[in-house]
Amino acid sequence: MLLTVALALEYETVCLLAEHRLAAGASERDVQNMIDALICVAEPIEVHYQWRPQLTDAGDEMVLEAAVNGRADAIVTFNRKDYGAAPSRFGIEVRSPAEALWSLRA
Repeated sequence: MLLTVALALEYETVCLLAEHRLAAGASERDVQNMIDALICVAEPIEVHYQWRPQLTDAGDEMVLEAAVNGRADAIVTFNRKDYGAAPSRFGIEVRSPAEALWSLRA
């Protein structure tokens, strides 16, 4: 898993939204613990080149940017349609979580 500072901050902001915490039954402390754990296991990526704009959603741009700068093989997301052909220009596949899990078993 690759993570830039900007992407970590985006995850924290979104996860701390009251509606998301309520849906997950999580406190602010729970969210902070999850973000801290994510940061501990992720490979930090420095953004040397910004390839924007490639996509319509700025949040997705941050994911693509981390993938490109981190030389990822794939982006794993439920949001596949929003990526279009852009990742393939960088040799990056877009997979659903189920596809990614199946590929780990093979």
